[in-house]
Order: sequence, then C-alpha cells, then structure tokens
Amino acid sequence: MANLRQLQKEMTRQRLLDKSLELFQQRGYVGTTIDDIAAEAGTTRVTFYAHFESRQDLMRALIHELNVLLEREDAPGRRSTASALVEAVHIGTAASIGPWLRAQAARWPEIKPYILAATEAAAIDGDIRALLEAWFDEVISDIEDGLARAGRFDPATHHFRGRLAMAQLDFTALHWMREQWDLETDPALDVLTESWVKLLGTG
Repeated sequence: MANLRQLQKEMTRQRLLDKSLELFQQRGYVGTTIDDIAAEAGTTRVTFYAHFESRQDLMRALIHELNVLLEREDAPGRRSTASALVEAVHIGTAASIGPWLRAQAARWPEIKPYILAATEAAAIDGDIRALLEAWFDEVISDIEDGLARAGRFDPATHHFRGRLAMAQLDFTALHWMREQWDLETDPALDVLTESWVKLLGTG
C-alpha cells in the first residue's frame, strides 16, 4: 500500500510537470498560474504545493528534466556535467566538435518547450534568471574542463572562451526554436562549428 501511494504521488508530480510545460507553450510562463496548472493536471492548488513550493521550484524540476534529456550527469562540486562535451573540447577539432553540436541540435525539437519556457521566465523572474545562469555556468565549466585537459590557450581566458561559445550555441538554438529552419540545408551549424574550433580548438 505504501508503495502504491508513493507511485501515485510520483505520477501526480509528473503530471503537474507535464501539464505545466504544455501550458507554458500555449499561454506563456507569465500567462500561466498555479491554479491553471493544478486544474489542467486534474488536481488542486493544495496538491500543487504538496509537490512544489512555487512556480520557481517547478521550473527547477523542469531544468532537472532538461539535464536528463541532454544526458548531463551529477558531478562533484557542481550540479551536472556532460562528459561528451568535455571530450569534444579536449580534442578540439571540427571532427570532434561538429558532431557534438549536431547531436545537440538533434535534441532541439524535444527540449524546445523547456528552453523557451525557461527563457521567458528568466526575463521576468530574477530567481529563475539566476537558476538559468547557473545552468549555463555548468556547461561553461565543461568547456573550461576540456580546455584545461588539453592545455590549450591561457587558462585566464578559458572561462570567457566558454561563455562566448555558450552564447553562440544559445543564440543559434533559440533562433532555430523560433524560426525552425531546415538544419540539413542551412549552413548555420557548419558556421557554428568553425567558430567553436577557432575559439576553443586547434583551428
């Protein structure tokens, strides 16, 4: 019986997450209330608060789901890491960086709702903005780790190089999510690869 209750609790929590993501896509983060999410999930505001302290807390859970989709793993000293990114930067060639970038682009349709919801929320909510910046910093730390392992460039430049690379990737991803051009025919990912190789790699 206890296991059944726990399973029901987990299913309710997941339903709240799923319905919030759907509503954020339909109405936007600003236009979606806790009552809206609870009603769409077939439950109540009281039940929502039994699982999440606030919309910000719910957004933290969505970003955790995003990390799972992006195959980011728990890491000592920080929230997550992506070993494939560290290795791609460590090698530093177009042959290592290009496939990693294309693998991320292949995930864009799936992660689009998460990214757009978090981006909109960050624009009006300082707590979520700090949360999103912390998530960006985790990716930047992976880039720094790859550069450090390679012994490439002045270590004092590693963080800024990582920040520039992440800004380029974020811009490209957001542009695709809003415009959805054909990644097979558009040269954007090739240009992004060239830029990353010059900024981070051996080129």
